[in-house]
Amino acid sequence: MKKISLFPHFLRTAGQLTGLAAWQTGRLFRKAAQSALDSVQEVLRAEVQKGNVQLVRDFLTSKALPAARTLLLERMTARLLVRLGLRGALASNVVGWILPVVLEQLVKAGQKSGLFDKVREHTTVQDMLLRLEELKRATWKRLAPDHGTGAELLPDDAAQTQLLT
Repeated sequence: MKKISLFPHFLRTAGQLTGLAAWQTGRLFRKAAQSALDSVQEVLRAEVQKGNVQLVRDFLTSKALPAARTLLLERMTARLLVRLGLRGALASNVVGWILPVVLEQLVKAGQKSGLFDKVREHTTVQDMLLRLEELKRATWKRLAPDHGTGAELLPDDAAQTQLLT
């Protein structure tokens, strides 16, 4: 019978090599997921700033041509490899595992929030950049939820934070 593991083998062994227990590797996952999300965001923002809003719309709604989709994924992969700072097979394994997870959560967050309906409308570059930032925040909440802390922003705190910034 095959034993099912909650953590991928490479993450578990990386944690063991660094002296971390399996439950402590959550920090490593969050770091890898944050790097992947930042890489995806950078590539999409760069395309929007170049004027390729339609390409980003099609990519997010899964209507992009295979060649365009492959090009964007290659750019995201390259940026993620540079961000992680890993080498060799470990880097390929991490990127091959974390990038699809992040992209899947990005699409789910966009569908759940109704962002894709807003994106399909005619939007300006600035509006598209703001929507991408909203999508990034929503995706990060899905990837790294903050359960159990009880931290919440009260209405009067929101006014104070706006004064501070």
